[in-house]
Amino acid sequence: MRATAFEFRYRFFVIAAIYAIGFSCYAIDRVNAGVAIAQWISAGPLQAGSPHTRLVLQSIFGIGALLAIAAAAVRTWAAAYLKSDVVHDLHLHSDALVADGPFRYVRNPLYVGGLLLSAGMGLMASRLGWIVLNVLSLWFYLRLILREEAQLLESQGASYAAYCRAVPRLWPALRPRVPSSGTPPRWGQAFLGEAFLWAFAAAVIIFAVTLSEQVALRLIDVVLLLYVVRFFVFRRRPKAS
Repeated sequence: MRATAFEFRYRFFVIAAIYAIGFSCYAIDRVNAGVAIAQWISAGPLQAGSPHTRLVLQSIFGIGALLAIAAAAVRTWAAAYLKSDVVHDLHLHSDALVADGPFRYVRNPLYVGGLLLSAGMGLMASRLGWIVLNVLSLWFYLRLILREEAQLLESQGASYAAYCRAVPRLWPALRPRVPSSGTPPRWGQAFLGEAFLWAFAAAVIIFAVTLSEQVALRLIDVVLLLYVVRFFVFRRRPKAS
């Protein structure tokens, strides 16, 4: 069940493919997930164009926007301690154990952020698409986690084993489980590295306000294109020693 080296190296493209599969489910199920929730809340068909219908839909997609904002915030918080170059590197780093910031509450805050994003953005997909997107995302993140944990256990030994016993894997603790080492966060590079997540959150916010799927999807297309460009630029940029 552990992810292969190829999967880890090109994890962004695998995740992008999962989103593509989720949103392509509109070909099978044409009912939007958020609309389905609104119909369930209203206990019947929605009245097109009515202020009540618009308010209900905006509230539901507003929750999706809050989940997307939470995803960007959690990942930015994690990147402030792990460093964006490590977060987005093609190679797995296991030479040091980071146990500060969100890593004191949960072992994999980056993947927690990914799951929050799929839950929030998935409301723009169909009912089937939301399920497919979230199930596949959880499945792939668990595969990545198992690969990372195996390599960290091999390189860090007893210290990482003790960290695993103290800190939950994916469900965050309410209080920090390990003491802080005093490492200062680097917020500038963190926000820059996770800018595409904030852009995704902005797309969901725009959709929640306008209820125009075309506008939001075009913004998502631009964000994906920018991230692909960033991927190849960073891949060719020499790393500082």
